[in-house]
Amino acid sequence: MFTTFAFWLWIVVAILLGALLGFFIAQRQMKKYLQKNPPINEEVVRTMMMQMGRTPSQKQINQVMKSINQNMK
Repeated sequence: MFTTFAFWLWIVVAILLGALLGFFIAQRQMKKYLQKNPPINEEVVRTMMMQMGRTPSQKQINQVMKSINQNMK
């Protein structure tokens, strides 16, 4: 009976460790991907500002990008 309990305990522990390890690996890969391929770049910010009827200066675009990068950390 004890061997059956130990067997199932190892199965449960292995599943939990695998899920935990998979979560952290996926999280790290996603962060790497978003740093290399940000969803918003300067051109997107410039286009959004122009659609809102504003003529953006480079300083304004840099401020928005800096704000976005700080919020991603």
